[in-house]
Amino acid sequence: MSSLLEQGIELMVYGMGTVFVFLAVLVVVTQGLSWLVQRFIPGKAAPVVAKATPSQSVEPAVDDQLLAVITAAVKEYRSRHK
Repeated sequence: MSSLLEQGIELMVYGMGTVFVFLAVLVVVTQGLSWLVQRFIPGKAAPVVAKATPSQSVEPAVDDQLLAVITAAVKEYRSRHK
């Protein structure tokens, strides 16, 4: 029985070690490829987005007719589901 338990622990250690080594190699390879891509294929600079000034409206204009339709639909829903 002890031999079977020892074999199980040994197999677990080898398995977990293998997974750890594989993931470590994967991280190193991914970082290396990222470095290569950034070095030899430089991307375009991200566009600069200007901040909205207080005079600019951030919210889109809501159509009065659309607002009336939505309000009526909400009232109808609430009257049916009381």
